[in-house]
Amino acid sequence: MKVLLLYPKFPKTFWSYDRFIEMAGLKAFIPPLGILTVAALLPLNWEVRFCDRNVRVETDEDWAWCDLVILSAMLAQKADFHALIRKAVQQGKKVAVGGPYPTSLPEDALASGADYLVLDEGEVTVPQFVSAIAVGEERGIFRGLEKPDVSTSPVPRFDLLDLDAYLMMSIQFSRGCPFNCEFCDIITLYGRKPRTKEPHQAIIELQVLYSLGWRGSVFIVDDNFIGNQRNVKRFLRELIPWMEAHHYPFTFVTEASVNLADDPELLELMVQAGFYGVFLGIETPDQDSLQTTRKHQNMRSPLVEACHTITKAGLLIYAGFILGFDGEREGAGDRIRAFVEETNIPQPMLGILQALPNTDLWERLKRENRLRQSQGDLLEVGDQNTLMNFVPTRSLDEIARDYINTLWTLYEPSNYLKRCFQHCLAISPNPRLAQNLHFPMKKGLRLIAQVIWIQGIRRTELRAQFWRQLWEMIVRRPRSLNLYFGLCAAGEHFAEYRCLARDRIMQQIGHDPLKAPQPSKPVAMV
Repeated sequence: MKVLLLYPKFPKTFWSYDRFIEMAGLKAFIPPLGILTVAALLPLNWEVRFCDRNVRVETDEDWAWCDLVILSAMLAQKADFHALIRKAVQQGKKVAVGGPYPTSLPEDALASGADYLVLDEGEVTVPQFVSAIAVGEERGIFRGLEKPDVSTSPVPRFDLLDLDAYLMMSIQFSRGCPFNCEFCDIITLYGRKPRTKEPHQAIIELQVLYSLGWRGSVFIVDDNFIGNQRNVKRFLRELIPWMEAHHYPFTFVTEASVNLADDPELLELMVQAGFYGVFLGIETPDQDSLQTTRKHQNMRSPLVEACHTITKAGLLIYAGFILGFDGEREGAGDRIRAFVEETNIPQPMLGILQALPNTDLWERLKRENRLRQSQGDLLEVGDQNTLMNFVPTRSLDEIARDYINTLWTLYEPSNYLKRCFQHCLAISPNPRLAQNLHFPMKKGLRLIAQVIWIQGIRRTELRAQFWRQLWEMIVRRPRSLNLYFGLCAAGEHFAEYRCLARDRIMQQIGHDPLKAPQPSKPVAMV
């Protein structure tokens, strides 16, 4: 069997870092870990070719060569995902699909012509699929009735990657999250009981990356790295001596819940192991909105204090914020902006709430008849022409203005550069390690040169601020310079992204949200 594994293109998003990736001479942010794991689960006698279409588009020869096309996708990749299914059908190729998007909305993939739906987690369903192929089944839907033991998961096929194309590599230690946030689909997809790999298993994956020549940052893609604190501490205690023995070839970043701040031992272990950053789902500083969406873990201690604790421990904070919760009071964007200014979080990801399929939020809004419709069908996340896929409790126009005004101000270049500087100064220096975003020497020098040219020379409005801050970083935090330059470079992406976001909102509400509001038409319910 000759198999062509394809990973669809992402549109330009907050996290795509398009301008940054271009400046660094790279192609994509991180590799797709799920489809690489699927590749490792396929029979050894199957021939495999892999194309991450964000790095390299497959050729006509690839299509002619293969017997079977396998796709994995998230909701954001919807457009390219369906185009690839249709192309496979046109070329007479069997097509199998999996990943979060088809698992959540399998009927979409069937409508486009997919032959095999390999849903849920691959450790359970890929063997079912392979067995069906072996006996000649032409179609099939394969589901996992139970969550697999991830300690049996194989090492992903990192050897299929063009390592030089990516900003970071990725591994996974755990799946699932113990919390019950109403809007989150992680617990729907992976459950509320965090399942972890064995420490030696994760270290084997790191050893494979090391042996392939990777030196740089590794994103541990767990949706909540600290969901099982006992096991994550076991892993970190084994990771620290491995990192020491290999002269710290990697730095790590991951996602965690805010209660990380409540465990000083865990913070210390992460810093010792080489973690430089963590993404926190803060969502909103409004306690009533946190209560509404069941984000109770964010209500146990003051959020600003928690952020300061994590920063002082030695970790850079990335954070997510959301507008549009039920009962949200006017000025929510201003309160988010004030929170970001108080904590100096460099890259706050601001989004507008969407109801993800099969979440508790989706089911509640469905019961309340508040999911928006178009031509008789429910609007899904990923529909390009909808600002929100449900009717909010405050004006959609007001939420849109709040979103763009907040995003515009947060990513005004001078404001952004100031936060990067202040946050890097606030991170307590690690006496053993530099807090760094690693780059290969050649690409790192290229990136630094472009940052200096753009922000230190060409942009006259930033020039004085750039050189003043850079000099202070050299004097006060020289070991964090790589991280600081990386953050500065990312600002070029966000300066472009805020304009893109503004244009998208203008198309949907019919006027510029940064200008005086115009009377808007009520949302039509079809």
